[in-house]
Amino acid sequence: MRNTVSDLHSASLAIGEDSAGAEDAPACKETDITIDGGTRVIPATVCMPSAEGKHPAVVMLHGTGSDRNEARNSFKHSAQILAEKYGIATIRIDFAGSGDSQASYQEYTFESAVADAVTAAQYMAHKKEIDAKKIGVMGLSQGGTDALLCAGMHPEIFKAVVTWSGAPDLSVMLTDELYEQAEKNGFFVMNFDWREPLEVSFQWCEDVKNTDVLNVFKAFEGPVLAIHGRNDTLVDPSWSEKIAETSNNEKSRAFFINGADHIFNVFAEPEFNSLNQAVDVTGEFFCENL
Repeated sequence: MRNTVSDLHSASLAIGEDSAGAEDAPACKETDITIDGGTRVIPATVCMPSAEGKHPAVVMLHGTGSDRNEARNSFKHSAQILAEKYGIATIRIDFAGSGDSQASYQEYTFESAVADAVTAAQYMAHKKEIDAKKIGVMGLSQGGTDALLCAGMHPEIFKAVVTWSGAPDLSVMLTDELYEQAEKNGFFVMNFDWREPLEVSFQWCEDVKNTDVLNVFKAFEGPVLAIHGRNDTLVDPSWSEKIAETSNNEKSRAFFINGADHIFNVFAEPEFNSLNQAVDVTGEFFCENL
């Protein structure tokens, strides 16, 4: 892989941090925006390569209990690398009730996630710097679930997919007790060690119980790259093999990172070694397939 410590440093500078004596133009530019999502406002960040011309674009979808920057700003870091090294523009969004979103988390469902991702893709497609025919989608954990649904439901928009620790089946998150709580109250409370609890809607429970994600994804004819850490204890790495096997596209494959956990060791590795491996494989895949 081509990542180095100097790559990380230059990606940091690309966002516009001052550097004494630096004469090179920033390699990318980030802009925080809000998008009209119809029933809610979608907070988002666009990371755009500084090079002229039209760029491919990727919608980045975060996982459960996180936000558009992901754990230890790993999505922010990844977006900079994708822009700087691979010329790929990205837009990362906060789902309903996450990050800067002012909506209730009870609005988050499979349907709302796909709708917000589509809205983000359409926003990028109308930008003069973007090639509207080259838009992909990627997601971490449950964001990977959403990415698969996006591709299966909207192949006219999304041309390639990447999942990071993708979880097509979320039933492990939904016990009978939690389902009954949601059926009674309209939601159940999901607790975390790192943030305040979330009120998860009964509709999300129904989505998990009744949606065959891989069957929906099967309608997608484009390629998928399913990346997984071999030491993931939250989502079985074998799911990435199943994702790749579901696709009939000859370019689809799974890729495993030895020693990496669910979020690619972002808290254990100060220099993001495992994460950078995932980013490089992702960037190369999108360059080849968008």
